[in-house]
Amino acid sequence: MRIVSLLPSSTEIVESLGALDELVGISHECDYPPGVETRPVLTSSKINIDQLSADIDRDVRRTLRDALAVYDVDASGLEEARPDVVLTQDLCDVCAVSIRDVEIALDAIAKKDVKLVSLKPTRLDDLGEAHGVFGDVERVAAALGRADEGRRVADGLRARCRDLAQRAEVAVEASGGVRPKVLTIEWIDPVMIGGTWMPELVEIAGGEALVTKPGEHAPTLDRDQLAELRPDVVLIKPCGFDLARTDREIDTLRELMAAMPWPATESARIFVADGNAFFNRPGPRLVESAEILAAITHPDAFTAEANKHATGFRPLS
Repeated sequence: MRIVSLLPSSTEIVESLGALDELVGISHECDYPPGVETRPVLTSSKINIDQLSADIDRDVRRTLRDALAVYDVDASGLEEARPDVVLTQDLCDVCAVSIRDVEIALDAIAKKDVKLVSLKPTRLDDLGEAHGVFGDVERVAAALGRADEGRRVADGLRARCRDLAQRAEVAVEASGGVRPKVLTIEWIDPVMIGGTWMPELVEIAGGEALVTKPGEHAPTLDRDQLAELRPDVVLIKPCGFDLARTDREIDTLRELMAAMPWPATESARIFVADGNAFFNRPGPRLVESAEILAAITHPDAFTAEANKHATGFRPLS
């Protein structure tokens, strides 16, 4: 089996299934597990990601408005990779290369016998017509001829979430049965609120998600709308940004947060996290993302998780 993964999350799924040795091509964003970046890179971005978040947002919106693709697929590299399976997505044209661009590239090299697996998770697990991350693990596994391993991995992720949720519920009861109100921020400028699987992660961690419901896409809020909220805890994890990248806009964040009349501001319970490694990627590390949320939502009950992920999040001081 020769596998091309054009998503960071699907690359992590491939690794969880023990199929990393069969990976012959990746996207320019694939950086986990360590060492995977040595594989041939088959995509690139047309947007300058070294800009500030406001400028990135402007350029992305302009590109989409002009009906242009945000990413390029290296058709010649794809031909050289000779894939049996290509993993891509049709959920968000901003987050990764679109399935249409992959189809065009495959047509250009007259590659007709490739199994194209397109992922579109909006929740943690399948529900009705909505695809979930854990279901995607099983779908990828089936495409790779590893169905049994896929069920084992997916069931393990589900079990870890159940165990974490049970511990969080004990913490909620110990604090009088009140779930802290949690606001998750997906983008800095403009401010976008975490949707899709984020409300479920908040609930697992013993919190109450503000603004969005499970499966909903990220809405944009202005300052007045933000000021009306009353979060007890705020988590800022910009899409695709690690902590060092977020630090480049830390003054913008501090100014914005200081202006908000929130309980979270008064109690200094505002945190930044590595969105690139956690939260943003619909893969196996979403369970670890829930652990980070539990550590900031119920710190007394989840000190082990806070220590485990100490390099992945910190207070916005």
